[in-house]
Amino acid sequence: MAAGGGGAWKVAFADFMTAMMALFLVLWISAQDKKILIATSKYFQNPFSSPMDDHSGVMPFNKDSNNSSSPKADDGAASKSSSDKQVELSFLNSVAAEFFRLLNLENQDQKPIDIQVTSDGLRITLFDRGKQPLFKEDSAEFTEWGLHLVQSMAWLIDRHGFHVTIDGHTRQGLALPKPEYSAWELSSDRANAARRKLVYYAVEPQLIERVTGYGDTKPLPNEPAEAESNQRITLSLALVHSESKDRDKSKATSTAKAAPVKSRAPANTETKFSLPAQNGADSSPAMQSESDVAKSAGTH
Repeated sequence: MAAGGGGAWKVAFADFMTAMMALFLVLWISAQDKKILIATSKYFQNPFSSPMDDHSGVMPFNKDSNNSSSPKADDGAASKSSSDKQVELSFLNSVAAEFFRLLNLENQDQKPIDIQVTSDGLRITLFDRGKQPLFKEDSAEFTEWGLHLVQSMAWLIDRHGFHVTIDGHTRQGLALPKPEYSAWELSSDRANAARRKLVYYAVEPQLIERVTGYGDTKPLPNEPAEAESNQRITLSLALVHSESKDRDKSKATSTAKAAPVKSRAPANTETKFSLPAQNGADSSPAMQSESDVAKSAGTH
């Protein structure tokens, strides 16, 4: 090679061509319809479970186009549902991993939170441990660490539009300062404190579906009832599907349209059937004409 690096331009040119090819592929894929985008995303998220196993092409729609005897409608619906579920689970796993990275929890021995992917969303447990407490001792007031956790949770919920249920739990054997203030009150107050902070930071109030305090009645499986791990707040985050969103939106719109119609009703619509009879015992308010009603209303 020459002293001036005469062959370096070949490496640079090769890198440039590779980058241009990658850009072309990204632009081409972005211009495709939703079905191709989902299939491509699924393939790159889980390349070891390739759709090539039962398809004649990389994309799932090739199976329909290349098979002259197309499958039944029910099979197609089931396949679509299964594909959507796989995409949804991949999304939830990515959200959980993102949250762990956000809080820098990968290298901790005793993790202060636990995240589980469920069939309809995420279940996130925030532990109130002695080394890293979530609340100040025997109270519903958050520590600085607890506020940091709840603020991060609020960002996650607001960003993805999860619906939320909040459950508060305590361990058995707590020595609370007031006899009338039991584990039931403490768990309920802590769950409500979490709700207030979530709404304060970012979460829309209508996304909170339920807040419950269970006291010490539901310890963790395979843990003693007095274990420190039973001091916890559990948040269940449920995905809202587009059909539910559209249904809720249309319901809210119809309610908003119906309200003004009700308010435009005449003020005396109901009163003309409740006025007392004026012309004898046999006359009924329901049988009076509108002029009679107006006259009788004027006499009062």
